[in-house]
Amino acid sequence: MAQTFDSFILLAEMRTGSNFLEENLNAIPGLRCWGEAFNPHFMGNAGKTELAGLSLTERERDPLVLLDAMRAKTDGLAGFRFFHDHDARVLEHCLPDPRCAKIVLTRNPLESFVSLQIARATNQWRLNDMKNAKSAQITFDPAAFAAHTEALRAFQVRVMRALQTSGQTAFYIDYEDIGDLDVLNGLATWLGCDGRIEKLTQKTKVQNPDGLRRKVVNYDDMVAALGPLDHFNLSRTPNFEPRRGPAVPSFVTPPSAPVMFLPMPGGPVDAVQAWLQGIEAGDLVSGRTQKDLRKWKRQAVEHRSFTVLRHPVARLHHAFCTHILMPGPECLTEIRETLRSQYALPIPADAPGAGYDANAHRAAFLDFASFVKGNLGGQTSLRVDPSWASQSTILQGMGQVILPDLVIREDEAVDRLAELADALGLDAPAYFPAPPPAPMPLSAIYDAKVEAAVKAAYQRDYMMFGWGAWAAS
Repeated sequence: MAQTFDSFILLAEMRTGSNFLEENLNAIPGLRCWGEAFNPHFMGNAGKTELAGLSLTERERDPLVLLDAMRAKTDGLAGFRFFHDHDARVLEHCLPDPRCAKIVLTRNPLESFVSLQIARATNQWRLNDMKNAKSAQITFDPAAFAAHTEALRAFQVRVMRALQTSGQTAFYIDYEDIGDLDVLNGLATWLGCDGRIEKLTQKTKVQNPDGLRRKVVNYDDMVAALGPLDHFNLSRTPNFEPRRGPAVPSFVTPPSAPVMFLPMPGGPVDAVQAWLQGIEAGDLVSGRTQKDLRKWKRQAVEHRSFTVLRHPVARLHHAFCTHILMPGPECLTEIRETLRSQYALPIPADAPGAGYDANAHRAAFLDFASFVKGNLGGQTSLRVDPSWASQSTILQGMGQVILPDLVIREDEAVDRLAELADALGLDAPAYFPAPPPAPMPLSAIYDAKVEAAVKAAYQRDYMMFGWGAWAAS
């Protein structure tokens, strides 16, 4: 691929996700980002006073020497992060240079401001694992926020005008997009780099995944100060959970009946498949490809597809019991051991014995819910297992290839599945609800604290589906 650029500058600000973006750019063969190379107080990263063979004193004498050194020591395209208060001499040199690619990283200024204040309060500027996370609430200061936004605006206007008057364009990327592989690979293409990234690096974790209401002490005063219009998207529920594919091979149908079940991991999958199996003789069909799915939809005239949701509390409890607490074929053994050793999850090394009572089960489940909150928020190195991934995210993944005709709640499945069978003229059996998981039912430990812990982990699902408090059926 022809090279248009010989370097790049990542124009960003504090708390915009530039560390995470840098890590993933450095995972692309042919690219190297040297960090905050022109920060007045250090070189590259906090505490460093040498970079690319040059000292801080040498850089201060002539910053362009460091720029040349980074290019010379990079096998591919060299770049660096630059904030509005970094060495202005470098900006004056790079902005008019069409061979220096401009990447502009932005974030909702209110979110970056609140994140910055929390970082200053906790003195935690980077997080590698949620077990080391520090949290704090801040008091919103309208004057400080005004100064913050004015500094951002002035810098952005300067960059935009320099690009316009020199006939250049930048690659704009938002905080919400830095975890999108397609966007990152598109950036690599734009830079003229042949390398691609196959998976995101996970070294840097999201530090403050909660919504603004949980982060700001005087939230209502802040809203009033910012005016009646939601300029800053205050009501948005943050979502740092990885996007999911459609999981087409898991879709299930009877041999010929025009009905397809889209299993929701962690839901009553076995119970629904037992109902589906009773519709007609023969084995259920799964393992389709997307091509097979399209063929089925064309051939199955008046087909219907459906999925069954489970209340978040019941679903997380099922995931905890089935995949974490109880050893066996469905246990996620490696994750179980990591939760015990690294996150101090209070569960026994083996299957729970006689001493494992409801109090112990409740305490362990609450700790697991706390872990899942961080896991979904991008604060851990462990993968998000489908059994506790948010149901809204899984549905969005399904929606890439098929939109379910029916989204049924588990407590309504008996009636809704009977209605579905009647609508299709199918002689279906009665649906029998799934039994509670071992070693004890949710009702033995459920209370308001359990509900609150799960709701904190699944704010988006509660909002999207309108879940109320769990009630035993």
